Amino acid sequence: MAPRLRSADPVLDAGRSGAYAPGMQMQDAADPRTWDADEAVTRLFRAHYRPLVRLAALLTGDPGRAEELAQDAYVELHARWRRLRDTDKALAYLRQCIVNRSRSVLRRRLVSQRYAESQPPPATVPSAEHGALAALDHAGMIEALGRLPERQREALILRYYLDLSEADIAEAMGISRGAVKSHCSRGLAALRQGWEVTS
Repeated sequence: MAPRLRSADPVLDAGRSGAYAPGMQMQDAADPRTWDADEAVTRLFRAHYRPLVRLAALLTGDPGRAEELAQDAYVELHARWRRLRDTDKALAYLRQCIVNRSRSVLRRRLVSQRYAESQPPPATVPSAEHGALAALDHAGMIEALGRLPERQREALILRYYLDLSEADIAEAMGISRGAVKSHCSRGLAALRQGWEVTS
């Protein structure tokens, strides 16, 4: 038979052993049946919180979640204190809450894992080198745009950066739609030619 561990609360221990603790009211101070919900949770929290967190951590494998489960168990105990048939079994009730809530956490985790496994693999993430080359390409494009005549540069930026229609570009630049087409066509041809030379 395993030795019985003493709690951190001398009043709880005195109540178990029948001994009288100094400064304790002899009446029923250690009797959980005389406690209100606040006193019960305070005493039980002080005496058993850490072991309950360890229990939840062992069951779920998640120390952060374990603290939440233990706190939730105490909240539930507080709400149900007056409805407990046997208040001497409050610690057993807390343990049962931890076990049940841990099962729920594990079930949800399993469902999430199965869902993730059923999904297609994510698209490959570009490497750092790819990002660096893209940045160079972008910088090269900006530099090439800067070498174009002003009207061609404006037309291309309005068309491909702002995604404006020819009519909107014509209005913004104060020119005809035909002139917009001409500037865009010449600008793209110059960019292509410059790109082929540098690559």
